[in-house]
Amino acid sequence: MRKILVFLFAVISFSCSQAQKNSFSKEALSEKLLATDGSQVAFKDILKKYRGKTLVIEVWASWCGDCVKAMPKIKELQANNPDVAYLFISMDRTSENWKIGIEKHELKGDHFMANDQMKGVFGKAIDLDWIPRYIIVDKTGKIVLYRAIETDFDKINSVLKELNK
Repeated sequence: MRKILVFLFAVISFSCSQAQKNSFSKEALSEKLLATDGSQVAFKDILKKYRGKTLVIEVWASWCGDCVKAMPKIKELQANNPDVAYLFISMDRTSENWKIGIEKHELKGDHFMANDQMKGVFGKAIDLDWIPRYIIVDKTGKIVLYRAIETDFDKINSVLKELNK
């Protein structure tokens, strides 16, 4: 009986950690991110700019092979969804590598960098366990897709199509 209870607790815990969220945590919203101009901006203030727009957030890093592999897909997504805003949040270790990555991959959108990479406060606050990671926020600021990765572009496309009817 004890083993069954431990197993059930593990399954429930895992299921809840993978659950779809429809809003960001207080920790995520209050965390400051580095802007390309060197300033620090709270995530909640970054999000305010996108009220009234559909937003795709890509969490990435210049050193991430899967992120680089997905770049053509994100560019195709942008071409097919020109009315959608794009926000890139880097998990790079240095701002120099981050800025080189933005230029190298010609990423169009707004750019910020977490101050303490994937396992830091911001990464934990958004349940970051893999990059690239995509989050879609609707025009009201509600998260409609919380956890998508580079193999989920069909799902990302269908969510954007539904939001922009």
